[in-house]
Amino acid sequence: MEKISYPGTQRRYRASEHIRELTSGVRLSHKAFIQPIFVDASVNQHRYVDGLKDVRVDSFESVIQTIHADVEAGVTKFLLFPVPSKKSAKDFDYSFAVSVVKNIKSHFGDRIWLASDLCLCSYTSHGHCGILNKQETKLLNNPTVFELTRYASLLAEAGVDCIAPSDMMDGRIGAIRVTLDTMGYDEVSIMSYAAKFSSQLYGPFRDACHSAPKSGGLQNRKSYQMDAGNLNDAIASALRDEKEGADILMVKPAALYTDVIKAVKQQTLKPVAAYHVSGEYASVELLAEKGLADRAALHLEVWTALVRSGADIIISYAARNAKQWIEEKKY
Repeated sequence: MEKISYPGTQRRYRASEHIRELTSGVRLSHKAFIQPIFVDASVNQHRYVDGLKDVRVDSFESVIQTIHADVEAGVTKFLLFPVPSKKSAKDFDYSFAVSVVKNIKSHFGDRIWLASDLCLCSYTSHGHCGILNKQETKLLNNPTVFELTRYASLLAEAGVDCIAPSDMMDGRIGAIRVTLDTMGYDEVSIMSYAAKFSSQLYGPFRDACHSAPKSGGLQNRKSYQMDAGNLNDAIASALRDEKEGADILMVKPAALYTDVIKAVKQQTLKPVAAYHVSGEYASVELLAEKGLADRAALHLEVWTALVRSGADIIISYAARNAKQWIEEKKY
């Protein structure tokens, strides 16, 4: 047989599991994952979220059991979404969120790192992320920032390790950082939703938090969340938040926005977090449920893509499975 000469030898890097491990450019670690948790003041026992397999909304009491189980599974970082029972247009009551933080930290202390989402969408009767004008046609930036700063200070006093502003107001990172430092909470970090896009992928989350915008003058969040086509806005906002004192820059959603993750990472030395949001998670789960994909392998494939694009931190509803799946080499 005539000898054939091949110009490349790439298949040798794929020949065995061992060589694939040695030459892979991505090393997943469960220690880089954050698990979102929901706590609702209006429930007496946990309820599961429609479309989100294994994700539940906890009560004040049951969240401790949830975190215990997650810690046993290797999770040590959490992103809290407190959901109050009362909604209003102003004069918001943050006592429930404060009590949840105190409850969690009293049980777990420094064994876990607890970040709290900072937004008003679960508090407002209209479902928007801040204070509206009288006609409810415009979200007011500065009054919202003032209110968020007050909320952040209460969470810091309660013992939270990180503030995660998701409202997308201009200037809120600087205002929160100055306030926390002035109060002596200079070790409380800020994880900014620096590039949060107006997306169709938040549906299950809004069900969990009762945070969908209501009908009225301002129909959607496009006037304050980012347009999917504007990469420059995402980069500029992330760099602004970095300058104002953000410690971690988040891109949300993640799987359809890997180009944004890459672009932000190329221009900052700050850690970049990727939030694999509820709709993205639900899509993976639906494929697995229909027998069209292996659940663990597909989540791991998504996570690998996020890290490959530049993400240092992954926020995933399946973070509680990360240690087991990575160790079992499900991908």
